[in-house]
Amino acid sequence: MIVDAVRRARLLAPDERIKILTGEALKAPLLRAVPDLDQSVFMVEPQAKGTGPALAWAAWETAKVDPEAVIVSIHADHVIQPESAFVELLHETVALAESTGQLFTIAVPPTRPETGYGYIEPGVELEGASKHTAFTVASFREKPDHDTVQEYIESGHLWNSGIFVWRASTVLSELRAIAPEIGAHLPLLDRSSPEEFFAQVPALSVDVSVLERSTRVCSVRANFEWDDVGTWEALARSREPDSNGNVVVGSGHVLDGTDNVVYAEEGTVITYGVDDLIVVQSGGKVLVTRTNLAAHLKDLLEMLPEDVRDGTA
Repeated sequence: MIVDAVRRARLLAPDERIKILTGEALKAPLLRAVPDLDQSVFMVEPQAKGTGPALAWAAWETAKVDPEAVIVSIHADHVIQPESAFVELLHETVALAESTGQLFTIAVPPTRPETGYGYIEPGVELEGASKHTAFTVASFREKPDHDTVQEYIESGHLWNSGIFVWRASTVLSELRAIAPEIGAHLPLLDRSSPEEFFAQVPALSVDVSVLERSTRVCSVRANFEWDDVGTWEALARSREPDSNGNVVVGSGHVLDGTDNVVYAEEGTVITYGVDDLIVVQSGGKVLVTRTNLAAHLKDLLEMLPEDVRDGTA
């Protein structure tokens, strides 16, 4: 999937304008996946603190080169088809971000109730969009409960894809104004290094720190198919299930069970007589959870002891 993400990035910008934000443990595997990348593309986060601090750092470094540069933030765990439509829409969204100075996110019409996504309430349509529907965001809500999701879908809310387009200077201004948890620490990036910034800043998503608070958020409706496969449950959508709806990756066997996801990195995993479970064996640890809780694994990580959490992140 990183190969796909890098290919999309290269359709939008030359290599010297591409940056990959990641952790130290993933840098070597990413280089193996895309060996023609120069190591200068990597921005290695000293600690995993979520998308808020990570994108703040990216905006800070970009603004040092060109404050008015527009950042397009894409993810390596998205499935997007067709890419031609994606590229066309992103070019138009970049033009809108340049002309309006607003913060843009790509909105996707929901295809199922999904409590693990953010939801966008469309506001007033924007002028200046040539082909695609662009609008202000009346409200943004990150990961609502199931009953609220049903209400949102019925009232025309859209998924937040997590694909962001904004000027570096604009998002930094918003971080200072409405997200002091992050904005107050930005000077550390100039005075010292990313290590001190990441050591002091709290873990926070950009969705909660900026999108839920800002009055400058706009959106463009996606004209392509999109799916976020960043959860274990998403394997059931991206892999071919057996006749009982089970998806098995690696050496696994599901006996007398339906709608399970089994991922075995080492050894063999066997389930018997259970339904709607996710079983993951990876890195010397085993995770067992219900399918409907798969979108909330970040909450689980926060409850785990630090030594276990560090090994699982």
